[in-house]
Amino acid sequence: MEIQTGESAVICSTDVLESLSESIDEAKKLVQISQESNGQESTTDLRSVEAGLEGVVKQIGETLKSIPESTTKEEEYIGVVVQTLSNEMKNANIGDGSESEILHNVQKKVSPRDDTQEMVSEQVESDLYPTDPECSYESFLSESQSQISEIPDIPSQSTIGSSQRKYGTLSESQPDIPSQSTNVSSQRKYGVLSESLSMLPQVTQFMEPPYQAFICPLTKEIMEDPVTTETRVTCERKAITEWFDRFEDSDEITCPVTGQKLTTGLSPNVVLKTIIEEWKVRNEAARIKVAHAALSLGGSESMVIEALRDLQMTCEGKVYNKVLVREAGIIQLLDRYMTYRSRDVRCELLQLLKTLAEDQDTDDGKEMIVKTITMSSLVKFLGSSHKPVRHAALVLLLELSKSQHACEKIGNATGAILMLVTSKYNKESDAFASETADQILKNLEKFPNNMKQMAESGLLDPLLNHLAEGSEETQVVMAAYLVEIDIGHEKKTYVAEKACPALIKLVQSENTEARRAAFKALAHISLYHPNNQILVEIGIIKIMVEEMFTKRMLSDLTNSRNEAATILANILESGVEHETFEVNTHGHTLGSDYFVYNIIQMLKNSSPDDLNIDLIRILISLSKSARAMETIVSVIKETDASFAMIELINNPHEELGVGALKLLIALTPFIGHTLSERLCKTRGQPENLIQCPVEANQITEKHAVSAKLLAKLPHQNLTLNLALVSESIVSKILHAIYLIQRSGTRTSRYATDFLEGLVGILVRFTTTLYDSQMMYLAKNHDLASVFADLLMKTSSDEVQMLSATGLQNLSSTTMTLSRPPQARSTKFMTSLSSRSFSLRSSKKKQIELCAIHRGVCSAKNTFCLVEANAVTKLLACLQSDKVEVVESALSAICTLLDDKVDVEKSISMLSGMNAVQLILNAVKEHKKESLLQKAFWMIDKFLIRGGEKYAFDISQDRMLSGMLVSAFHRGDGNTRQMAENILRRLDKMPSFSIYMTEKNEM
Repeated sequence: MEIQTGESAVICSTDVLESLSESIDEAKKLVQISQESNGQESTTDLRSVEAGLEGVVKQIGETLKSIPESTTKEEEYIGVVVQTLSNEMKNANIGDGSESEILHNVQKKVSPRDDTQEMVSEQVESDLYPTDPECSYESFLSESQSQISEIPDIPSQSTIGSSQRKYGTLSESQPDIPSQSTNVSSQRKYGVLSESLSMLPQVTQFMEPPYQAFICPLTKEIMEDPVTTETRVTCERKAITEWFDRFEDSDEITCPVTGQKLTTGLSPNVVLKTIIEEWKVRNEAARIKVAHAALSLGGSESMVIEALRDLQMTCEGKVYNKVLVREAGIIQLLDRYMTYRSRDVRCELLQLLKTLAEDQDTDDGKEMIVKTITMSSLVKFLGSSHKPVRHAALVLLLELSKSQHACEKIGNATGAILMLVTSKYNKESDAFASETADQILKNLEKFPNNMKQMAESGLLDPLLNHLAEGSEETQVVMAAYLVEIDIGHEKKTYVAEKACPALIKLVQSENTEARRAAFKALAHISLYHPNNQILVEIGIIKIMVEEMFTKRMLSDLTNSRNEAATILANILESGVEHETFEVNTHGHTLGSDYFVYNIIQMLKNSSPDDLNIDLIRILISLSKSARAMETIVSVIKETDASFAMIELINNPHEELGVGALKLLIALTPFIGHTLSERLCKTRGQPENLIQCPVEANQITEKHAVSAKLLAKLPHQNLTLNLALVSESIVSKILHAIYLIQRSGTRTSRYATDFLEGLVGILVRFTTTLYDSQMMYLAKNHDLASVFADLLMKTSSDEVQMLSATGLQNLSSTTMTLSRPPQARSTKFMTSLSSRSFSLRSSKKKQIELCAIHRGVCSAKNTFCLVEANAVTKLLACLQSDKVEVVESALSAICTLLDDKVDVEKSISMLSGMNAVQLILNAVKEHKKESLLQKAFWMIDKFLIRGGEKYAFDISQDRMLSGMLVSAFHRGDGNTRQMAENILRRLDKMPSFSIYMTEKNEM
């Protein structure tokens, strides 16, 4: 204020502030000294502390007194407060000189606890969001109360005479003296301050007490509408009218004051009414100043509560008083009390703010409150455990939410909307809070971002309602929000049902921005597969196909084909039956030549990468249907699109490359040889498909699907195999397998798929061993041992199946590779015998022959399963739950029972490994036709070449007998024939020779 009076006062104000700052710093030092001593210092030291504090306090008083009176001007009550505080500080006297008294007073000055604080702490509530005690005003209020209670009483300066002279004569029967009989409620409402506020005598001098003339003799309250009777008695109109109604006969009416007879004639006392109204205005302005002073000083809890209540009473229904309160800066003071921890203070504070916010004509009060009051503190009250505080906060927010500016501020407050939504859904425990929160949320819908927050907090209806019924501009905003927010799975279907009809209309709009927002929202909704049935039912497929194939809007800045393809791909990936869905009015379906041809043509025509990704996703989804796959294969052959698909493998966009590889893998069973040949003609292929990372945790999806493609292409394609054969490639593969096995759990999520692809590539080399390069590669890298180790060192069923297949392919050539040792020539032996050195001490080296293959065998050179220790591992695979693994293991074991080997020795070896029982168990568990054929063939071998021992053991298995009978009745040709042979050898069927003889005789 002093700075604002002019430049000449700036120097003075600076001096005052510097002096106060220095005094406060000195006081802090003294307080710190007293706290550190804790009663251990000598009396002389404590007395010096006392003297220092007393001197500092008096110095502050002198400094405050130096503030010129011209500073406050119209704010006279501030000057009174400053001067009163100055007098108290100048007259300060700390203690009586004794050590105990000095210590007591020093600690009392610095202690954060006193009676007031203890009283407040008893009422402290436990909040969901507790206030930081360091921000509490309890200590400040406690000190202020002790200061105010010591202010000496100063008699009020009466203004009665001036009021009498100003307004002239009143009723003759009513003397112009202050009222002493006004009842308590009237005094509180209009004139007399509460006991707590009367503790500010220097400020209360501005209060003007009510006069007897203002008091109605009937109601004993200050009159609102004074009227005068013919006996010159002034009363409240309503009260005298009720007095007249007591008399049945109008002639018997008497004056309630004089007892004289009266008529019902009444005269409005306009002068008195005007005087009362002006008195009210003056006193209400004074009461606002008193409350301002009380709130500025703080004081006790009761003083704060009384100040808040007086302000509320003064402002209720009086717009002008609310303006005065705002202009006096009281709302800024109220913000300080938002952290006050007393429940009663909080309730009164919130009720006052609600009164100040109420105004039907303007939002000035609401806007000042939201600008001044810390909204986060107000929001914390919503989590209060004290119901009155919680309700008062909700009522205030409801009033504030009627202003659009306030709606924005409330929505921006952290956690506000979440707390309101929580209250709305908590109807059972607090119905009032639920209903009020619901009304607040409806008001907050004025601001679009609030609806987004509501949706994020679980309240989706406002956003969906505005999307369905709002203006196109609003619909665009709401559609954009649907993409941004994270909707829980339990509500995604509800959102789809409510939002999709409106979004479909926006897609068909001519507004570019609306179309873009709608496409993105539909793509987001279609990601959740259960929603896609809803999309299909509202006809989205035809609309999306039209956008992709036929619709061309030159003015449309959005690439609608991309979004349409994304939505269609999401729908197809959800597993929706697509063969019956028509894509146009001509009856074409999603699996028709028309649809597939257009998709493949778009894929060939160098479309944008994002579009190509979705086109490939569509084709992969269609390929899961046999009928649609036939169409795809036919169109690819007709359009020669395989080159375009293979070229996409090299695209730098990894997602596109991965998608192209997956599509080629799906096409491999149908055009595998064509793809193999064209892959070999593509620059950099196929060797670039084998990229092995340095560490197992660096394996990407592209690594995995690239290896998978090479593993799935026809294994017997020699051109592709020769293109892959090189020492570096095989070494890469074996090293990558070693890394994956060594890493354990520290692998990429694609490590297993990558491993399966690598093993599949090794297996393809074993299918063309007739080529010398392939044979050299298999021997040089000891593939038989590699496959045998993989049988047990993996948890992948695919790897086990592939390893068993590789062992089968290798074992099939063992009999050809296994040769008996060649005898040395006679001439060479003679020359050796004629030598002079003695051979007696040397031992002849015995060359052991393989009992099964009848030659020299090894795992590396002849791929012997026995030498590679693979037989036991293959038999262990017969216990697998996967029928493919069991079948592959049986196929590998079957090579040991081939007619070219020593079957008796093989049977003996397998018998010692409990092979018969394992085979029988596999037959009982798996019913696949091809597996049964292999198992029955092996059992038949045991029966034919193993003798009666095996026949007896096998015949005792009743379950096997039942399966043989079932296979004889229902199996295909080969299975039935094998079952018949076994039954016949077990003497459970007549001999064929007898049956044929009888037939010929007939």
